[in-house]
Amino acid sequence: MTPPRRWRPTPLILTALLIHPGALVAVVLRPACWPWALVAVCLAHLALTAAGLWPRSRLLGPNWTRLPPAAIARGEIALTIDDGPDPEVTPAVLDLLDRYQVRATFFCIGERAAAHPALVADIVRRGHALENHSYFHRHHFSLFGPARMRDDISRAQTTLARFSPHPPRFFRAPAGLRNPFLEPVLAALGLTLASWSKRGFDTRDGRAALVLARLTRKLAAGDILLLHDGNAARDAAGQPVILTVLPPLLDAIARAGLTPVTLNPCQP
Repeated sequence: MTPPRRWRPTPLILTALLIHPGALVAVVLRPACWPWALVAVCLAHLALTAAGLWPRSRLLGPNWTRLPPAAIARGEIALTIDDGPDPEVTPAVLDLLDRYQVRATFFCIGERAAAHPALVADIVRRGHALENHSYFHRHHFSLFGPARMRDDISRAQTTLARFSPHPPRFFRAPAGLRNPFLEPVLAALGLTLASWSKRGFDTRDGRAALVLARLTRKLAAGDILLLHDGNAARDAAGQPVILTVLPPLLDAIARAGLTPVTLNPCQP
């Protein structure tokens, strides 16, 4: 397992933590001010909720939305693929990546990895990075308390760590949604939150041209691109849209002179 790191509350979280006892003291000293104290507490909770609903936000803790400066200077870009493994789609994705000699980062769901161990082993064997996308991928993940959140993430971490000598270093929340409990849990598990700079919305939009346009608009070094091999929408021909989009996307990356890399420098 990866070693834990220190949790450092962000200014937003510190402010919210201070507002609660401050409001209580204000009400004790001046009972008539309780409406204002209640408004302050509600605004703090609203700000925390809004931050959790913004996948690229750093208001709740560290969050990779782009590659680090050294990678940008080298002209690197990251292709990340979520929600697998899928026994129908993932093998075809792997074959396309092999054809282009490109390495990607697969954020796998622990439950699906446990159900398809040979497919996960093939992802690693072909040189791709394996990262943590929770165990059950519940749509209400952002409503979990810290204990349930830790159980879910650590179970996925244990499952995925069996397939590679290098355990996952990054975590991506289901749908990118989270709450203030996530960062302390990730710090204790030695994981770092990773989101994206561009996404194709390819789980709900089967229009390949639009998915491709979203991913290639102002394509630049440091971008983290998000696609899905699991839960993939279908294009007009009934094919998972990722399989239609990947070839022109990889061609566009090559024309831009960019080099695809994995998020985790230890993998492969």
